[in-house]
Amino acid sequence: MNKAELVAKLAEKVEISKKQAEDTIEAFTETVTSTLKGGGEVTIAGFGSFSAKRRAGRMGVNPQNPSEKIQIPPVTVPKFKAGKALKDALKGK
Repeated sequence: MNKAELVAKLAEKVEISKKQAEDTIEAFTETVTSTLKGGGEVTIAGFGSFSAKRRAGRMGVNPQNPSEKIQIPPVTVPKFKAGKALKDALKGK
């Protein structure tokens, strides 16, 4: 499902306009992004939680020249942990 399909489904389900649904999705993504940038976590009970994780720097191999070692810098990456209700729904319980 892409963003346009999600907007259409949300608009239909909640009985709002597609513009309102799109604005809601934009506000949600902006809020989650800014919260994670600030070092916070977003938890939606039953669905899951979004967080930011710091991945340490490490030595790696240059894929264009496997004999050459390169330093991979530390980076912050997004992480999602599914909640119990979401896991159970996917298991078919």
